[in-house]
Amino acid sequence: MTVWLTLLGYQAVWFAAVIGAGHGLWWPGVIAAVLFALWRLWVSSHRLLEARLALLGVGLGLVLETLWVRTGLLDYAAAPAHGVPLWILTLWLAFSLCVVPLLGYLHRRLLLAAVLGAIGGPLAYLGAARGWHVVEFAQPHWQSLLALAAGWAVAMPLLAWRARRGLQP
Repeated sequence: MTVWLTLLGYQAVWFAAVIGAGHGLWWPGVIAAVLFALWRLWVSSHRLLEARLALLGVGLGLVLETLWVRTGLLDYAAAPAHGVPLWILTLWLAFSLCVVPLLGYLHRRLLLAAVLGAIGGPLAYLGAARGWHVVEFAQPHWQSLLALAAGWAVAMPLLAWRARRGLQP
């Protein structure tokens, strides 16, 4: 049951953040992510590991998103001038809290984690761009998508590796 609630909770955070940003609001995603994080840490049997993954995920998100924004590859709605919006970092937080309960099959399959990250990461950004116009890609779009794929191809296996390491006795 917790697996389904985690999946639904993450999706609720994603929609709150993206739809909120689409209306120029940064706070709906932040509130949803904080509530989701509190719940995840409350129900988790691996609280310390998940808290560390959350910090790692936000750190990775801050580095990658700053790189993408500062190089002009991405531009976000509801963002500070030339900065990374808080709502996108909350998505990194929420996603990181899904690594242990939902992505256990990737903990020992780091190459698969990289491939799925390289595909799934850019698709999420495309969905946010096309559905709610909260992210714009630089021209030509393939450069932004390639940068997203490369970033997520590093982030996913790193999160999966850290989860595996934390779960080992």
